[in-house]
Amino acid sequence: MTALGFGFFYTCAAIAIAGAIATVAARNPIRGALGLMLMIVAVAGLFLALHAQFLAIIQLIVYAGAVVVLFLFVIMLLGPDASSSRDSRGQVTRAISGALFGAGSLGGLYLVVRPAWNHAMKLVPVDSAFGGVDAMGRALFGDYVVPFELSSALLMVAIVGAVAVARGRHQTDAKNLSKEAES
Repeated sequence: MTALGFGFFYTCAAIAIAGAIATVAARNPIRGALGLMLMIVAVAGLFLALHAQFLAIIQLIVYAGAVVVLFLFVIMLLGPDASSSRDSRGQVTRAISGALFGAGSLGGLYLVVRPAWNHAMKLVPVDSAFGGVDAMGRALFGDYVVPFELSSALLMVAIVGAVAVARGRHQTDAKNLSKEAES
């Protein structure tokens, strides 16, 4: 891989990490969805760096084009200012859980990266069918058909749940307005 290739890879990796952090850290749900979009585009760039053009296109079409648009639709349905009430209960538990998760993640990263520090990694050439439509179709509808179908069912449940929450909120608002009008 050339210096330009490494530069592209590390730039896409840095953008993906920044997008992921923006997704998690954003207080505004719309900004969080845009951070997710940034991360998805950067991951598509990583797929391009790995010469998996089909995966890059599918990443952009399915995730950026459909899932993020679905998230934005749900956010707009619920209202961009919809947030849970600020409650101080459980802050210590959440902080300890977050710290333990972060420490575990860093420990796992160390265990994965540590063996490669002293050894030069050899990049082996990949098969010409790698990342192609035929290979992806065989994998997706062969070995991974159950996770593929479960993810579509999960998205459907998320849509139904968002509509139910929004519908319940609008009915509650309508009842409150009718009570105020009667008073």
